[in-house]
Amino acid sequence: MKNKTVSFSETTITELMIPSYANFSGKIHGGILLSLMDKVAFACSAKHSESYCVTVSVEGVEFIQPVEVGELVSLMASINYVGRTSMIVGIHIDSMNPKTGETKHTNTCYFTMVAKDDLGKTKEVPGLIIESHDQLKKFVEGKAIKKMSKSKRELLNKGIEHYIDKNFLENCKGEKCLIKFEL
Repeated sequence: MKNKTVSFSETTITELMIPSYANFSGKIHGGILLSLMDKVAFACSAKHSESYCVTVSVEGVEFIQPVEVGELVSLMASINYVGRTSMIVGIHIDSMNPKTGETKHTNTCYFTMVAKDDLGKTKEVPGLIIESHDQLKKFVEGKAIKKMSKSKRELLNKGIEHYIDKNFLENCKGEKCLIKFEL
């Protein structure tokens, strides 16, 4: 299996935001943007792995600025990190007003994608050739994201019972909750 450069699989999707994509406040619905993010993450990871890929997790989705109807949204994806069968795809999203040329950054997020073979089993992916300091920084960030994502899953899998104790109740003071059961 031959290692690949980051640039080999870099992918950009640009789409016009049309009125049917708008939510009740007239801004582009977040679900539309999430769907586009998933598509660009798939395209990027499929290029790198030369296989079908599935989305395993999404990290850091935060809508920084609203996207307006009539703007052009560009989603730029690159492989930031590779594991044995998984890849972390970094996605940078900008929105441009075509009339004024004004561009704004609306989101950066990370999709963990896993390569699958023809039988649906996980498949080993090529390594990543790092050619710049920026790519190295993204690789290290990707490794940290993978570790944090795993820790979060383990924490959630332990269940909430682990956290309900006297200290937990003390920590809830001042929060907007009312505990209405006996421990």
